[in-house]
Order: sequence, then structure tokens, then C-alpha cells
Amino acid sequence: MLEALKYLIGAAGASGYGSKSTAEDVTENRRDLSHITAIITGATSGIGAETARVLAKRGARLVLPARSYKTAEDTKSRILAECPEAKVVVMSLDLSSQSSVRKFVREFESLQLPLNLLINNAGKFSHGHGISEDGIEMTFATNYLGHFLLTKLLVKKMMETAEETGIQGRIVNVSSSIHSWFTGDMIPYLDLITKNKNEYDATRAYALSKLANVLHTKELAHKLKQMKANVTVNCVHPGIVRTRLTRDREGVITDLVFFLASKLLKTIPQAAATTCYVATHPRLENISGKYFADCNEASPSKLGSNSFEAERLWNMSETMAASENPKLVFHL
Repeated sequence: MLEALKYLIGAAGASGYGSKSTAEDVTENRRDLSHITAIITGATSGIGAETARVLAKRGARLVLPARSYKTAEDTKSRILAECPEAKVVVMSLDLSSQSSVRKFVREFESLQLPLNLLINNAGKFSHGHGISEDGIEMTFATNYLGHFLLTKLLVKKMMETAEETGIQGRIVNVSSSIHSWFTGDMIPYLDLITKNKNEYDATRAYALSKLANVLHTKELAHKLKQMKANVTVNCVHPGIVRTRLTRDREGVITDLVFFLASKLLKTIPQAAATTCYVATHPRLENISGKYFADCNEASPSKLGSNSFEAERLWNMSETMAASENPKLVFHL
């Protein structure tokens, strides 16, 4: 009850920020990010677009990968209209496709840019069952596996940039408190919904993908520490906000639910605050493997804290990312 009250009134936590803080609020002391190059997935709308706008306003160079090149160009135009001096690079990327992820990384590396910040923000919530070109359930392929591969392929560049510049690299995985809605064994369930569309439940599939984001953060932090990399990774719950993420579930029931829950919803600037806080605030230096909500450290679900499950998911993901037929590796 106390935590709910703090949320409703926007009471500041230990960080000095709370649920009512905005992305501009939490970056107020980071007015010059001109030394930062950031890749932000899912930056063409909603929370990602606000994250990109605010980081551009603070001077960061942005790389905006998107499935729709035109939509990304429109986003770039909006940023430049507000910040004419902004440095924005638009590139093509379909996170559900492993070949697209690999192509994007090759093209990014050809630009010979540094990489200080990777924000894995893109998310998909689809009512209908779908399978990626690699044979994986679409929500998992887009929200988690694509980001896993993208991060895996970019970590070396981030480590090199950190060593050359002395600036600690940061990876931010955008998850959701909905990750706690998934219980059970992740891998058999993914196998089940990949092979049988009649077993597909949109909400549970989304929760699974968001749990995978949390576990990815935990295991990646462990591996970065082993490598003595000057790169951190943390996970964030942005809060509940109505964005295009829910576009596949529009209708009377959805409208009613959002109307009744309107007092709990965040504005998009508020929802982008935790991402921007974790991505830029000096207080987060050397902090890695943590979960944040309302710009303060929080606790993930019991399953999301499970080191064995994090390693197990990592091993499966490594195999899927290296396999010509990823859907055959669920037995790990």
C-alpha cells in the first residue's frame, strides 16, 4: 500500500526521482552528451522516440535502426526540427530476423563510429500468433532474441570504445513488470507456442519475452565482469503507458481498461525517465546487473533473479543465434 501511494503521488526515492519524473528531469545534470554515441532500437514512436529526443537534446549522437526506414527518417526530421544541431543516423533493422541483425551490425561497423550506449528498447505485443523467418515465435524473436544477438555482436565495439575513451559503456534493456506474470519453465513453453499456434497466449508470450530481457541482463552483467569490461548492463521497467505497443489490441475492452487505469498510467516523458536515468546518470557508474523502476533500483520476480535460469537461457540463446535452424535447439 505504501509503495502504491508513493507511486501515485510521485514521491522521490533514493535516487531523488520518482514516478512523476520525466526524461528531461533526470538528464538535467547531463546537458552535454556530445561525447556519447548511442544506438536506440524502437525509437520511432512512444518511449523510444522520447528517449531519442531527449538524448539528442543533450547532444548525444544517435543511431536509429528501424524496420521502416521512412518512419525512422520522419523521427529524425522531428528531432532536427527541435534540435537542428543534432547528429542522427538512420539505418534499417528488423529485430525478428537474425540475418537483418547481422547486416545492421556490419553496416554500423563500416561507419567507424564509437559506441558508448546501447538501448534495447524495441518491443512487440501481438495478439495474433506469428513465426519469424528463423522459425521462432515472433514476440520472443523480436523482443528478446534479436536484442540478444544485437548486443552480442556489438559488445566488442563497446569494450573498444570504453578502452579508447575512458568512458564506461552502458547497455540498457527495456523490460516490464509484466515479466513477473510468467511462471513455469520458459524453454518448453517457447517450444510449445512456436510449434502450436493453438497454445499461444499473447499476454503470456509477452511476459516470457520480458522475463528473458531480465535474465539476459543478469547473465550478461556476470560475463562482462568476468571479461573485466568497462561496460555495464541494467534492466528497466518504464511503467505503464499507452503507446503503439498495444496497437494489436485496440477495441472497446482495451479502451475501458486504460480508462479505468488512467490514474496509474504514465505520460510518455515520464515513462522514458527510467531509461534515460539508467543510461546517463553519473550515479549509475559501475552499477550492473540491476533492475530499475521509477528511476530507482527495484526487485525483479523470483524467476527473474534465478542465476541458473539466466545461464540456461543464455546457453540456449547462444545456440539459437549460431544455428541455421534455431527452433531445433529448445532441448537445452
